[in-house]
Amino acid sequence: MIHAEGVTEVTDETFDDEVLGAGLPVLVEFTADWCGPCRQLAPVLSEIAREEADRLKIVQIDVDHNPGAAARYGVLSMPTLIVFRDGEPVKSMVGARPKRRLLQELEDVHATA
Repeated sequence: MIHAEGVTEVTDETFDDEVLGAGLPVLVEFTADWCGPCRQLAPVLSEIAREEADRLKIVQIDVDHNPGAAARYGVLSMPTLIVFRDGEPVKSMVGARPKRRLLQELEDVHATA
């Protein structure tokens, strides 16, 4: 898996505690080693994780090694980004995007957090 610095890696076993039980909104990147766009997204997620640490938790899960969470949320394409709030998915995005666009797409998540 292409690890984004400052982003926690979760597994099927830790998903519920790390994501569903989190106090902050959580952005989950469903990723895989073979995913080219995931490589492009890694530095973007690292920057946002650093800048938004007080408002948003960011985690990654490798779908090849952890198929359970991907199946549970109907993830078919990589990267898929799903925002969870209070244990529920509230927003889903598919594909890499530049930092500015991702921050714009996350504004409504922050506004209602």
